[in-house]
Amino acid sequence: MSDKVVITCAVTGVLTNPKQHPVPVTPEEMAASAREAYDAGASVIHMHFRQQEPGKGHLMCWDPAVAVEIAEAVRVACPGVILNFTTGTMGRDQSGPIACLRAGRPEIAACNAGSLNYLKVKSDGTWAWPPMLFENPVEKIEELLAVMAETGTRPEFECFDTGIVRSVEMFRQVGMVERADVNLVMGVASGMPCDADLLPILMRYMAPDTRWQATLIGRQEIWPVHARVAELGGHLRTGVEDTFYLPDGSRTSGNGQLIEAIVKIAEDAGRTIASPQEARELFL
Repeated sequence: MSDKVVITCAVTGVLTNPKQHPVPVTPEEMAASAREAYDAGASVIHMHFRQQEPGKGHLMCWDPAVAVEIAEAVRVACPGVILNFTTGTMGRDQSGPIACLRAGRPEIAACNAGSLNYLKVKSDGTWAWPPMLFENPVEKIEELLAVMAETGTRPEFECFDTGIVRSVEMFRQVGMVERADVNLVMGVASGMPCDADLLPILMRYMAPDTRWQATLIGRQEIWPVHARVAELGGHLRTGVEDTFYLPDGSRTSGNGQLIEAIVKIAEDAGRTIASPQEARELFL
C-alpha cells in the first residue's frame, strides 16, 4: 500500500437542520468550513448544495449558479483543493446534478453505482420514513459517466452493498470506465454495516489497482473502522455529512475537529497525509 493517504472532508449533507447541527449552507459558511478541514489536512472537499432561502437551508439545491458560487468560494479559500460534487437523486431524473457538473466542472464527482432500498426502522418498530428506492440503473450511471467524461471529472463509485462493489468491476469489464475508484459507504441501515471485519472481504472483490476509501456513517463506533481502513491502505473520509461525533463520543463543533481526529488515526497507522498536490498525483 502507499503510505500516502488522501483525506476527504464531506462538509455538509442534506436534510440536517443547520439550526440544530454544525452544517454549513451559504457560500461563506461552506468556504469557512472547508478551510477548517483544509488546514487540518483535507485535500478533497465533497460537497452538497443546499437551498439558500431563509428557512430552507436543510433542503437540497440543484441550481448550477449556487453550485458555482459555492465551488468558487471554496477554491479561493483552499488553494489547490480538489472538489468532489454529489450527484445523487432518488429517481431517474438527474438533470440537476448534470447541470451542476457542467457549470462547476469539479475534479471528482460521486457516481452511485447501484440501486438500494433505502430503509430505516425506529425503536417502536415503525418505519423512520416511508420505504423508498434509491434508483441507480445502469443507463442512469452511463448517462452520468458520459457527462463526467465531457467535464473532465473523475467518477467515484459509491457502493452501498457487496453486490454494488462487484458491479463496479463489471462496469470496467464492459468499457464503461477505464479505472474503478470505489467509495465503500458503510452504516446506512439497509446497506453494508459499519463493520471492520467486512473490509478484507470487500477488498477481494476490487481490482488490485482500485483506489478506494470508506464513508462511515454513525457515531463513535465508526472510528475503529476508520483505523482499519487506514491499516489496509484505504483513503479516508469524514465530515459532518457522515457524523457529528468524535472518537471520545463528544459532539464535534464542525469539520475541523473531525479532520483532526482522522489525521491522527492515519498517522497512528503509519500513514502520511497527502498534500493537495500529492492528492492530485494520486487521485487525478
